[in-house]
Formats: sequence, structure tokens, C-alpha cells
Amino acid sequence: MRKFISTFIIMAMMAIMLPLAANAQTRNGRYYRNRTNTTQVYHRPSFYRRHKNLIDIGIGTGGGALLGGLLRGRRGAGYGALIGAGSGALYTYVLKPKRQRGYRNR
Repeated sequence: MRKFISTFIIMAMMAIMLPLAANAQTRNGRYYRNRTNTTQVYHRPSFYRRHKNLIDIGIGTGGGALLGGLLRGRRGAGYGALIGAGSGALYTYVLKPKRQRGYRNR
């Protein structure tokens, strides 16, 4: 009886997960026609590429708050968060800025 129940539970999980896994391989693109009537596809960038600056600054803020909190307590966490946000912004905007993609002019 246990084998039957466990087999049924595993089959139910597979039936639920299979459509989700099959849908994970597709990318949504926008199709448009240009002046020469040829179809081109524009793929939306990933979540990380769209929000890279905010994620990098947030990681710096969290790391600074964690270190400050461990070393100096509540007030140190505030100072650490400010220092971490500043260093994250410095890293994101000055030391490693986004690269501009080169597009061909027609």
C-alpha cells in the first residue's frame, strides 16, 4: 500500500512539474517588420541585465549592514549600510560601468 501511495504522489508531482519545465525553454520575443519588410526579433534582456545596478548596490548595502552589525551592533549596521551602499554605487557606476552595445547604422 505504501508503494502505491508513494508512486501516486510522485506521478502527481511529475504531472504538475512537466508543463512548467516545458514552458521554461521558450523566450518571449517581439516581432516587428522594418522598411525592407523583413521580420526581426527583439528579445527582452534578463532580469539581472535590466536591474544590474540596483542589484549590485543592494548587495553592497546588505554586506555592509551585516558587517557593521556584527562589529558594532545596531548603530554599526546603519553606518555599514551607508558605507556599503556608497561602495556599491562606486563599483557600479565608476569602476565597472555598463558597456554600451554597438549597433550597426544602416
